[in-house]
Amino acid sequence: MSDPLLIPCPHCNGLNRIPAERLNDTPRCGRCKSEVLPAAPITLTQANFASQLKGDLPLLVDVWASWCGPCQAFAPTFQQAAAQLQGRCRLGKLDSEANSNLAGQLGIRSIPSLILFKGGVEVARQSGAMPLPQLQAWLRQQGI
Repeated sequence: MSDPLLIPCPHCNGLNRIPAERLNDTPRCGRCKSEVLPAAPITLTQANFASQLKGDLPLLVDVWASWCGPCQAFAPTFQQAAAQLQGRCRLGKLDSEANSNLAGQLGIRSIPSLILFKGGVEVARQSGAMPLPQLQAWLRQQGI
């Protein structure tokens, strides 16, 4: 049996120890009983961002805005990627309008922007919408 991974709950931000071999078994949060690894992007905010950076799985953040056409066009692609990457990488969406301070702290200059975090540290960044095969190729380059 491998060492358990620490994964924050997207609902209550509680850290959960989940054995690697159980990542695909729909693990539930020990605190709130919600699904820890949903097959959809989680909503990131100023309030939960720091907590969601914790954990052993990478976090891919889509920084977007409701008025941004390319952001809206990219949303279904990001949704598909979340389902495909479930258990390997967590995906989250950050509304740059509702969380403008955090977007500023992250140095967002254009949207959509993708930021990949590993171990709470930014390791890669990509601006602009892209089709799913291109997103998958970019993530493979990052070791995902």
